Amino acid sequence: MLSMAATFQFPNQPLADRMRPGTLDEFIGQEHLVGHNAVIRKMVESGSLSSFILWGPPGVGKTTLALIISRQLDRPFYRLSAVQSGVKDVRETIEKAKKLQFFNKPNPVLFIDEIHRFSKSQQDSLLGAVEQGVITLIGATTENPSFEVISPLLSRCQVYILHPLTREDLLELVRRSLEKDAYLKKLNVRVGEDEAMLRYSGGDARKLLNTLELVVRSEISDPGFGAEREIVITNTLVQERLQEHMAMYDKGGEQHYDIISAFIKSVRGSDPDAAVYWLARMLEGGEEVKFIARRMVILAAEDIGLANPNALLMATSCFQAVHMIGMPEARIILSETAIYLAASPKSNSAYAAIGLAQETVGKTGGLSVPLHLRNAPTRLMKEIGYGEDYKYAHDYRGNFVADRYLPDELKDRQFYAPGDNPREEEMRKRLDILWKEMKSYGKKR
Repeated sequence: MLSMAATFQFPNQPLADRMRPGTLDEFIGQEHLVGHNAVIRKMVESGSLSSFILWGPPGVGKTTLALIISRQLDRPFYRLSAVQSGVKDVRETIEKAKKLQFFNKPNPVLFIDEIHRFSKSQQDSLLGAVEQGVITLIGATTENPSFEVISPLLSRCQVYILHPLTREDLLELVRRSLEKDAYLKKLNVRVGEDEAMLRYSGGDARKLLNTLELVVRSEISDPGFGAEREIVITNTLVQERLQEHMAMYDKGGEQHYDIISAFIKSVRGSDPDAAVYWLARMLEGGEEVKFIARRMVILAAEDIGLANPNALLMATSCFQAVHMIGMPEARIILSETAIYLAASPKSNSAYAAIGLAQETVGKTGGLSVPLHLRNAPTRLMKEIGYGEDYKYAHDYRGNFVADRYLPDELKDRQFYAPGDNPREEEMRKRLDILWKEMKSYGKKR
């Protein structure tokens, strides 16, 4: 008796490619960009396409969106990968685009995946073609373009941020796949539990669909599997199948965000041993050293902050040093910094303060600046009270005078709560002495 695997063959094309949407109406997620009256939809509907960069995590539709746009506008589509292409490839593609101008065709779309990996010279080679309209550039990146894309190119492109797919988006992808994929719909597949699939996907549509296909393939490979048998997706089944196939590290996305998350949480948790272990995992997997160093700069400000301000200086120096030196020596600098950050006292008081302040601004709007704090560069402004009664701190003992610096509606609000560490304890005591008549920093919010 033949097994189901012998009689039912999946194609080599992955499920994620088979289910790639062909129009904006089929596209799942990113309503702020492709929904009704959203910026990219309006651009496509008007037929006027400008260069832009799509910034977002893996598997949210950056490549798909570029393909849909070029197809719906009937534009030639060229695709380059920053990992595999050099300046020569860019110039050859631009020459192909120039030849199309003789046939009075619309300028083609040049899609560059992982544009943040392009060197400065590679990015420079794009400038003229983008400026002259020879090509319309669509770049895709998982990294902040302001760090990785040169200013002249960035100034010629809009940046659109793509968000991680929601739980509802991901479940809709699964539902569509089971109902519409030419191969899966022939099978009796039911999702009994979805937590493990969603957790492993991390908001990545490609990862989710690869997981779904992997589980189904493994089930029908059972010699005793029959055509009528129901495949029920459960959390246990997903975990078992993924553990059989999981790779150590994939800097392209599979465990990229899981490993950096473990690294950050180990440093935050003051465990230098775990920090250097996860650092080693990233280095052995070929992770970019600038990516690791940049995350440590953020971590130093967010999680160590005022408990040890030198941490931010060290992390910044680390970023500059690894940029100059590169591997393999950069691993020593990264290790030194990771251990220092892990061993440092922790405080998120600055992070919490700006978060609370921004939340307050969002709720209260543009409150008026008190008159005594306003700038008075003209005579009229002085006459109507701008800057009147302002007390210049350096004219007072200890370079301090108790005054009102917040809008009247927020006069009693406090955003900063000193953390529980020696350095901020000193700051708390000083602030309490200065502001004893008006507010107290001795209590946590």
